[in-house]
Amino acid sequence: MEIVQVELGEHAYPIYIGAGVMDDGERMRSAIPGEQVLVVTNQTIEPLYLGRLTKALTGLKVDVVSLPDGEKFKTLDSFERIISELLTRGHKRSTTVIALGGGVVGDTAGFAAACYQRGVNFIQVPTTLLAQVDSSVGGKTAVNHPLGKNMIGAFHQPSAVFIDPSTLETLPDSEFCAGLAEIIKHGAIADIGYFSELEQMMDRLLARDMEVLTAVIRRSCEIKADVVSRDEREAGERALLNFGHTFGHAIETAMGHGAWLHGQAVGAGMVMAADLSWRLGHLPLEAGKRLEALIGRAGLPVAPPAGLANLLPELMGRDKKATDRGMRFILLDALGEAVIADDVDEGLLKQTLDAEDALLA
Repeated sequence: MEIVQVELGEHAYPIYIGAGVMDDGERMRSAIPGEQVLVVTNQTIEPLYLGRLTKALTGLKVDVVSLPDGEKFKTLDSFERIISELLTRGHKRSTTVIALGGGVVGDTAGFAAACYQRGVNFIQVPTTLLAQVDSSVGGKTAVNHPLGKNMIGAFHQPSAVFIDPSTLETLPDSEFCAGLAEIIKHGAIADIGYFSELEQMMDRLLARDMEVLTAVIRRSCEIKADVVSRDEREAGERALLNFGHTFGHAIETAMGHGAWLHGQAVGAGMVMAADLSWRLGHLPLEAGKRLEALIGRAGLPVAPPAGLANLLPELMGRDKKATDRGMRFILLDALGEAVIADDVDEGLLKQTLDAEDALLA
């Protein structure tokens, strides 16, 4: 088993990575302060892994909420359903909410845990690649609003994260590839050596080689944990983790939440952010092409759906990362080196949008 520590003072917590960690009842119970547990999962994951998890929780009072599967259910209605279950079942402030599933389950359950009786204990057991390398780590919790992604939420750190890479064996190809987007992002913004390794290992990753997957999950968790430990609430450096997300979130909102997977939108968003970086004189063209090639090899879109060029600026301006000065972009100075830009020339932004739209015309 691998352990990555997220150093956040009194909010510090471990990330356990390895086959079988979901079954380690003793270790899991050490992260649970009381006797009550509410497991939040979805209707896809429930028949696959709920039995294993509840067996590990033997001796505790375990209740379960199983949500419909999909981004379109990352809503206040799902949040309210979790809160209602906690209240109906008489859960006290000593309860623990456990998220068993992907990013939608983790974000929604985490937001409920942040709000119930002003905050209760929370554990992440992510079962998708995207959740394992990104959304389960860092304490961002939220639900969507029709006008924007993740616009209603809170920072609420888990007490532990249990990542079992063997759960990826049942993951559909599209969702597996979506998780690769966040892995590529970590190399693109923080570690050129890691990015180069991903270029070399992509075929083994796509083949779901467990040795390679475990190593990559650990490295991505290390990169995210390092950034989060220095900037828990995104006052500065943590914004770099949003590379590709300003474009990506706008694509998701324009398409209707769930039409494109988050990782698919981020894949196209990273290509667009790299193009904008080049137009602004930050990134050499060949570096942007190298990034685009790796995203394409990962089975991800390298351009947004056709016809969105006119819609995206308004949606990006509504993004939660926007500041009083306008839209905020994460750009690249080089592969492995990201920067925050708040004063992007609108004419160059339009060139990027028009160029991507023209690819699909």
